[in-house]
Amino acid sequence: MENLFKKYKFLGVLAAGFAGGIVSLFGFYALNQDKFNAQDIDKMQNRSSQLARYASLNTVPAFDFTGVSEIANPAVVHIKTMIGSTSSQSQKQQTPTDPFEFFRNPGMQFEQPGPRAATGSGVIISDDGYIVTNNHVVEGANKIEVVMNDKRTYVAELIGTDKNTDLALLRIGEGDLPFLKLGNSDDVKVGQWVVAVGNPFNLTSTVTLGIVSAVGRNIDLLRSKGNKYAIENFIQTDAAINPGNSGGALVNVAGELVGINTAIASETGSYAGYGFAIPVNLMKKVVNDLMKYGKVQRAILGVSIQEITQELADSKNLDNLKGVYVAEVIEGGAADKAGIKKEDVILKIDGEEVNSSSRLQEKVGKYKPGDMPLITLKRNGSIKEIKVTLLSQDGDTKIGEVSKSTGTDFMGMNLVNTTREERSKLGIKSGVKIDKVENGIFKNSGIPKGFVITHINNEQVYSAQGAISMLKTLKGSIVVEGKSPNGKEEMFAVKLPKEEEK
Repeated sequence: MENLFKKYKFLGVLAAGFAGGIVSLFGFYALNQDKFNAQDIDKMQNRSSQLARYASLNTVPAFDFTGVSEIANPAVVHIKTMIGSTSSQSQKQQTPTDPFEFFRNPGMQFEQPGPRAATGSGVIISDDGYIVTNNHVVEGANKIEVVMNDKRTYVAELIGTDKNTDLALLRIGEGDLPFLKLGNSDDVKVGQWVVAVGNPFNLTSTVTLGIVSAVGRNIDLLRSKGNKYAIENFIQTDAAINPGNSGGALVNVAGELVGINTAIASETGSYAGYGFAIPVNLMKKVVNDLMKYGKVQRAILGVSIQEITQELADSKNLDNLKGVYVAEVIEGGAADKAGIKKEDVILKIDGEEVNSSSRLQEKVGKYKPGDMPLITLKRNGSIKEIKVTLLSQDGDTKIGEVSKSTGTDFMGMNLVNTTREERSKLGIKSGVKIDKVENGIFKNSGIPKGFVITHINNEQVYSAQGAISMLKTLKGSIVVEGKSPNGKEEMFAVKLPKEEEK
């Protein structure tokens, strides 16, 4: 009996030591995990103000995720969007539903999204109000409302979107906000713990726990929608993700953001054990570009690629299954100009292995036109290294900023979002500026270039895209209100043409 007691006492001491070791490892990981190369977002993130929150993870017992939840919850927001006019005459009240992308197995057949008055989630990535979410959460929205964890509510400005990665960047006019530090999604391993935070079914601040089930998943979610240059290299997790989690956070045990929750695989449209998140490293490139240029600077390698299966390896006499097979080389493209040939096998990009098409797409997607990554490839059994100057979709190395006339023209009038400085100067909370007005109904009504529209038919406007969406739903005579550049309040009556004349 005494020997048995000593045995259990020894096992207890051993267990306590093991638990203490895990705590130490988690604490070390929280404070010492390597970061990305310092770029805009890193500079923007004020780590010193957040250090105390992350340091608290050192005292959390092993397998207790309260510390992670306390860090993540305040930095994840609830997003509500409104499409078009909200008046009772122009739109019936709709039950908010999330435009969260669903697909079925087998066959990957997609469910139709619900009405586009929608809800979703977002992640605060800086203390001055930048928020990342999914493009499908805010696409076409006239008004984007952000509800904080503490119930504070703001109207968000849409900075930019990228359909090819299903990401969008918002900003709210507030400072000293809680935010999530960015982890390194390249370090994410299958089997590690992750926490998903979001607002499923309009239930705010919901935390679920799971593991990373797989990495590098390509599920043809975005390309099936006609996005030729879509990039899919999803992190798969079994943490419970449901409608409303779109744009929410996937967080590691150090409380760092490693992914943006985007999609689920389900027969019913609800959680079935398969969730997918956009890697944070890819998100970082997209966000940096949206901040700096207004659009993503997409670099194109100029090849058609194929996964290397055993069947392909046998038919092409490949000695192993490593790398990605070059099925075609686009004439005049970056790869063609650099000397990459059909039937080459791309093994590495800048020293990092690429053993799947999704991994190669994500890796190339982090570069911009003009960048010169080193491509390691195998040709006829020999290893070669080739520097490739990546090109844009237009076939050059130029960096192009977003055109103010893109997507915001309506019957001779072009609208652009106002800046915070412009709104402050005019003393308004929201509004869109007329960047150009050509001959047509708006110019004939006396509306000048530079006029800032604050209301249409007594409804506030928040973005150029939203104002255009609203105008498209209206007919007959409307009233446009706003301020001239000198701050004078003005009102114009505009008679819209009949639907068939628009």
